Amino acid sequence: MVRIEEKQGTMVPSSMPQQQNPLQQLQAKFKEVENGFRAWLSKQPLPVEATVVTTTGAAQGAAIGALMGTLTNDISSSFQTPPQASLNPQAMASFKQAQALSGGPLVQARNFAVMTGVNAGISCVMKRLRGKEDVQSSMAAAFSSGAMFSLVSGMGGPNQAANAVTSGLFFALVQGGLFQLGQKFSQPPVEDVNYYRTRSMLNSLGLQNYEKNFKKGLLTDSTLPLLTDSALRDVKIPPGPRLLILDHIQRDPVLKEKQGHRG
Repeated sequence: MVRIEEKQGTMVPSSMPQQQNPLQQLQAKFKEVENGFRAWLSKQPLPVEATVVTTTGAAQGAAIGALMGTLTNDISSSFQTPPQASLNPQAMASFKQAQALSGGPLVQARNFAVMTGVNAGISCVMKRLRGKEDVQSSMAAAFSSGAMFSLVSGMGGPNQAANAVTSGLFFALVQGGLFQLGQKFSQPPVEDVNYYRTRSMLNSLGLQNYEKNFKKGLLTDSTLPLLTDSALRDVKIPPGPRLLILDHIQRDPVLKEKQGHRG
């Protein structure tokens, strides 16, 4: 908002301070509290940290499960035990699996609370003990949470131990794949240190498109003092950019000094 002030007969615009977006203020405050809580938690003994992380993860999972259970409550209520299933263990096991995946809010809240709580707790313990968070720790936590989910939800059927191991392996493979995929896309590309000065020179001249020509000809930073017009021509750099590059090298005191030493 701009206010017009009169000062010695002259109209002077005065800028009023703009109020910050309340949503941004709330987000910044939440981030500050979250960072402070994590800093405090990292200084606590392992049992305390693991308990808090497990409880927090279980609470989040319970909320998600309750929401899902609410959405699928009508489906689960339509399931009626078929009389044939009581005579067929395999059919009864499949029926119980369907019920476990479409239970009401309380059932789903319990199932997801166990799954997310175990995952968060194991991840916390592994990270503290190993000093890092990697794919092995992630898969170990996922295996434990998958196995516990199978046992608690009743998906195991008559052979609960074997189904718990199978579910754990499935969770571990999925989590490991997602972890590796996330690592691949989250890490920034590593800059080639052999072309650091070359990249800086080309960017300053507005010739960054020719970096690939330098790399194709293996013209690294160490070759800059030795560059000639013919060398640049060999990597298909046009005459104009060649003149700019050679002029820059002649004017650069560091490169010029290296040229003198080599001469």
